[in-house]
Amino acid sequence: MIALTAAEVAELAGGRLVAGAASTVVDGPVVVDSRRVEPGALFVALPGARVDGAEHAAAAVAAGAVLVLAQRPVEVPGGAAVVLVEDGVAALGRLAAGALARLRAGGGGPRVLGVTGSAGKTTTKDLLAAVLAPLGPVVAPTGSFNNEVGAPLTVLRAGAGTAALVVEMGARGPGHIAALCRVARPGTGVVLNVGSAHAGEFGSLDATAAAKGELVEALPADGVAVLNADDARVAAMAARTSARVVTFGLGPDADVRALDVRTDELARPLFTLSAGGRTAPVHLRLHGEHQVPNALAAAAAALQLGVALEDVAAALSGAEAASGGRMQVVQRPDGVTVVHDAYNANPESVRAALKALAGMAGGRRTWAVLGEMLELGAASRDEHDAVGRYAVRLDVSKLLVVGAGARPVYTGAVMEGSWGEEAAFAADVEEAAEVLQEQLRPGDVVLVKASNGAGLGRLAERLIAGGAPAGAGATGAGA
Repeated sequence: MIALTAAEVAELAGGRLVAGAASTVVDGPVVVDSRRVEPGALFVALPGARVDGAEHAAAAVAAGAVLVLAQRPVEVPGGAAVVLVEDGVAALGRLAAGALARLRAGGGGPRVLGVTGSAGKTTTKDLLAAVLAPLGPVVAPTGSFNNEVGAPLTVLRAGAGTAALVVEMGARGPGHIAALCRVARPGTGVVLNVGSAHAGEFGSLDATAAAKGELVEALPADGVAVLNADDARVAAMAARTSARVVTFGLGPDADVRALDVRTDELARPLFTLSAGGRTAPVHLRLHGEHQVPNALAAAAAALQLGVALEDVAAALSGAEAASGGRMQVVQRPDGVTVVHDAYNANPESVRAALKALAGMAGGRRTWAVLGEMLELGAASRDEHDAVGRYAVRLDVSKLLVVGAGARPVYTGAVMEGSWGEEAAFAADVEEAAEVLQEQLRPGDVVLVKASNGAGLGRLAERLIAGGAPAGAGATGAGA
């Protein structure tokens, strides 16, 4: 964040300075976790369902914070400044918007890109961070900071030397993305897709599209809307923006295209990037053909901001997965390959991951360890059932379904024709771990996929850290 005095923080956040000197300078990061405090930091003490940040204010100051922004009075040592606000989250957003406005005063400041979509946001913002590097220093969130807390924290990381600021934008309902746009004021908006993620919250794909389209509606007339030409609902958003529209996709009408798409033995895509009558080869280090649209979206945005096609292709080819739990492939010393994709899941992303798993088989035995896809609403049972059937059609060797909420995946697989040891159900992570410990053998490829709340990330991490499988001599169908 740019350096601000306590008085300036209070003004921008809409609060009152109740302790400490108005001249106290905040020149460190803005954090909401007291464990992440650095010298000169501003600690935002947000109330939570399990933890009240105000209870950690003193510890934050002891660790180096010079200012605490809180919703209730707090006692802090050493004369640190305290700013009281009515709503900590709203104040954080106002502070971020104000700090960014100061960076942009006089026509300067970073170019801001907003990214949204039902799937692929986090991977795309990681790719954007790579392809925008030729412009100068890039700020992009680590992990999935895409809500009313994470997005302002990302904005507040921008400084005087920041060339590009990438803000991931999620939504749990109408108006959420519009609110994030009032904080970040993006000049470029990237919309990836409209899928069934959070169907239980939005109610329909059209409602999801309405919410995602808030990003392009917020763009200025001299901005750029980067839209997926292969998704009809996203393509239709061109009518909802005054910004210039640039499209990406596999179809012939897209402005930025991927030609001759194929995958290598680890399901990493190769393709020819085509834009403006020029081409360049790309070989992604990411796994799964579903990464191609994400790469095209990043390429389209970077090209519009002046990055050369050859530099875009080179950056895409060199970009590593920067956020864990998203098609993270680890080869264990004992010959087992673990694909950790348990950070998030929806029907589209699960099918894409299963297709990637099938592409990685190469004659090896494949395992799909699947947990519940959350927030699907009334469609949950049918969507889980369909995933189980899809796994069978892809000829996945072993399907292990974990947790009561995911049981329809197992049922669908059985109804589709899976039988015997091909499909199994485990009540929880511990039971699933026991099955894998007994039956995994060298050469197996194991995909772990579920919504984050299902807890299968712990299982994937244990598999990654695991040693030689106890069941090296075990047998099973589909070997």
